[in-house]
Amino acid sequence: MASIIVVTGSQKGDYYPLGRRTNVIGRSESLPIQILDDRVSRKHMKIRFDAESGRYCVNDMGSRHGVTVNGNAIKAETALNDNDYITIGRTSIMFTMKDFPDRESALSHFKKYGERDRPTIINDGNQIANQRD
Repeated sequence: MASIIVVTGSQKGDYYPLGRRTNVIGRSESLPIQILDDRVSRKHMKIRFDAESGRYCVNDMGSRHGVTVNGNAIKAETALNDNDYITIGRTSIMFTMKDFPDRESALSHFKKYGERDRPTIINDGNQIANQRD
């Protein structure tokens, strides 16, 4: 089963197993996955499992600020891949195909995975430069 992990924003570290149901995500208190971000619509997006293809897909539900996957705005339902980053409002969420027994295991996965994407800061005299290994 797949999971999502909130990686930025006020809810950083929140973890949600997705199961094979459709998950509506937004600001509304009636939703099982609530994102507290003033740029997130009440019902912002949905992630659903497509049994025919065996993949998870994300869809913008007509939100004001849109949905991006890996920095690209989506206009239609989009298939998700392991370790994709979804951004809604000011909140980034990592999608993973892995299922975890608990929150700590999910966060451990994110910490290991996310670390390699961070730039290395090199102090070059008076100048600080970002460099990718």
